[in-house]
Amino acid sequence: MTSDSEVIPQRSTTPAAAAMAETRERGRRARPVAAPTPPPETGEGTDYTVGDGVARAVEVRPYERKPEDPLYRPLRIFALDPALSQLEGWIATVNVPYEPIEPGFKGRVFEVDARDGGNGEEYRSLDLDARTVLLNAGVRPSPSDPLFHQQMVYAVASLVYAAFRAALGRDLAWGFAPSAGDARLKLRPYAMKEDNAYYDEETGELNFGYFRAEGTVYGRNLPKGLVFTSLSHDIVAHELTHALLDGLRAHFMVATGPDVLAFHEGFADLVAIFQHFSYEQVVHAALGRAGGKLHDATSLTGLAQQFGQTVSGRRALRTAIDDDPGKPKRYDPSLEEHELGSVLVSAVFDAFLTVFQRKTARYLRLATGGTGVLPAGELAPELQSILAEKASQLAAQFQAICIRAIDYCPPVDIEFGEFLRAVLTADHDLVPDDRWAYREAWVDAFRGRAIYPRDVDFLSEDALLWRPPTRSVPPVKDLNFAALKFDGDPARPANADELRRQAGALGRLVTLPQNLEVFGLAPAGHPRLGKDTVELPRVHSIRSSRRVGPDGQVVFDLVAEVTQTRRVRARTGDRGFAFLGGATIVIGPDGAIRYVVSKSVLNEERLRRQRKFQASDRGRELWMTRDGMLAPVRRPFRALHRRDGLVRTESTPA
Repeated sequence: MTSDSEVIPQRSTTPAAAAMAETRERGRRARPVAAPTPPPETGEGTDYTVGDGVARAVEVRPYERKPEDPLYRPLRIFALDPALSQLEGWIATVNVPYEPIEPGFKGRVFEVDARDGGNGEEYRSLDLDARTVLLNAGVRPSPSDPLFHQQMVYAVASLVYAAFRAALGRDLAWGFAPSAGDARLKLRPYAMKEDNAYYDEETGELNFGYFRAEGTVYGRNLPKGLVFTSLSHDIVAHELTHALLDGLRAHFMVATGPDVLAFHEGFADLVAIFQHFSYEQVVHAALGRAGGKLHDATSLTGLAQQFGQTVSGRRALRTAIDDDPGKPKRYDPSLEEHELGSVLVSAVFDAFLTVFQRKTARYLRLATGGTGVLPAGELAPELQSILAEKASQLAAQFQAICIRAIDYCPPVDIEFGEFLRAVLTADHDLVPDDRWAYREAWVDAFRGRAIYPRDVDFLSEDALLWRPPTRSVPPVKDLNFAALKFDGDPARPANADELRRQAGALGRLVTLPQNLEVFGLAPAGHPRLGKDTVELPRVHSIRSSRRVGPDGQVVFDLVAEVTQTRRVRARTGDRGFAFLGGATIVIGPDGAIRYVVSKSVLNEERLRRQRKFQASDRGRELWMTRDGMLAPVRRPFRALHRRDGLVRTESTPA
C-alpha cells in the first residue's frame, strides 16, 4: 500500500452526480447499451456506485473453438513494415486464432471498416473464408491492395489481443461503451489522409492514416510515394495496446502528471517491440546480420521503420536502445510524452538485454572455446538458431511480465516507479524463485535511468514489493471463489448480474468507516477537504485473473478498481478540476485482500503535484476549460501522434 492513504470517516453524495462525474472524467459520449439495468445492490447509490466498466468484462467474448474447428487461421503479413528487405523476413505467415468471420469482416472482438475516410470511397470487405484466400494463407501482401490492408490490421490486432489474453488469463474488455450493443473495436485501415494513427476512445475505433512521403526519404521508400500506417506492424500493435490499456485502466487517459500519457506511449512501444521477436525469420536474420549482438539488431529494436524513414529521414521512428550506451537516457519529467516514454522503454529493454546475456553466456563460451567473445564474420547456423530461440522465448516472457503488471498498478495517476513495483510484485507472486535474477535486472535498469519509486527507503526487491493492507481487513465471504459464478471457466464470469453482485460486495466493504483509510477514499464533509466536495466511491471494475507460472503453477485472483473523484474548487487565478483517488485491490481465491495499491483522494502533496503539472507548458496543452472547470482534452492520442506536436482537437460536448 502506498503512503497516499489517509484516515477518514465516511459520507456520500447523489448517484446522479456520481454518474455525471464519471462521464466528465472520461470525456465520453453516452451510447445505448442493449441490456436493461438490473436492480441495485445493497448500498448502491447511497454508499457507493457501480461503474459501466464492471459489466464490460462480459461484453467482449472471443470465439470459443469447437472440436471440428481449426486451431488457427494462417495469414500473411508484413513482419515489420513494407520497408523491410525480403531477405530480412519481409513477409511472415502468422497463426491467427481461428474464428468465423461474419459478412462485413466482423469477428467477435474486431470489425474491419472498409471505408476510405480520405477519399470517401468504400472498398469491398475481405472474405477470409473465400476458397482462394484460404488456400493461400490470405491475400498476397501488397501495399497497393486495400484487401491486404484489412488483412494486415486484423491479423496483427488478433495476435496482440491473444498475447494480452494469455498473460492476464481472461478475456479483455474495452474502455468504450458499446454502440447499439456492439462491443467490437473497429479497425479502420484507411481512416484519413493524415500522417497519423490513433485510438479514439469516444467512438471505439483505431484510425490509421495514409499520406505522401517527403521528397527526401531513407531506405526502400519512394520519394513522394504513398505510405499507409496500417501496413506498419508496430503502429497497429502500438495503437491496439492503447485501446487494451484503456480497457484495463480507464483513468490512464487522464494526464494528471507527466508520467501518465508517457506511460501509455512507452508501454505501447514495449508491446510492439517485444512482438517483433515472435517472427522467427526476422529474429534469425537480424541476429545473423548483427553477429549475434542483440543490441545491434536494429530491425528488432527499432520501431515503425517506414514511418521514421519517410517523415524524418531516420532509420526508425523510435528505438529501444540508448544512442550512447555509456550515457543512458535519464528520467526527466519535462520531456515530451514520447521522449519520456522512450526512457521507460530503454530501461525495460536494458533489463531484457541483461537477462538475455546471462541466459546465453554458456552457449557463447562453448562456441568460442571459453572466451565468450564472438569472432568477426558470420555466426555458425546452430549458434544463430540457439540465440534466436532464446531471444524469442525471453521476449515473450518480458512482454507477459509487462502486461501482467497492469493488474498491480494503481487505478489513477500512474508513475514509472509504481510500474516497477507492480512488475516486481506480479512476477514475485508467479515466480518466487528468481534464479536468473530477472527482478534484479529490472531494478538496476530503472536505477540507471533515475526512475525511483516514491515512499520507499531502499531499492531492494523486498522493499519494492507491494504489501498487504496495513490495517487488517477480514476476508470477503461473497468474493471467495466458492461463491463466484463462472461461465464454465474461472476466467469468465457468468454474466453482468454476477459482476454487479461482486461489485456490490466490494463496494460495501470499502465504504465501511473503518476501511476508508485502507482504500484511499474520503467522505463528503471531511474537514481536510475544506470547501472541496467528493463524489461517491465507485467500483470501476472487478475481474478474475488466471496466470500460469513457468513450473506449471496456476495463480487465481480477483483484481478490482475502486475510484473516487474530489471536486477541487477554483482558487484565485486557477480554475477548479477533478482530482482522482482510489485503489487497486487484489483479492485471493479465499476472499482475502492480498494487496491494496492506493492513491488517497486526501493526499495534499499529490494534489500539489497535479496543480503544478496543469500549470506547466505540457499541462496547459493537455487540459482545457470545459463548463468553467479544467478538464482533460479529448482524444489525446490523436493530438499526441501528430507529427507537428500536440494540438487542440476539442469540440463542443454533446
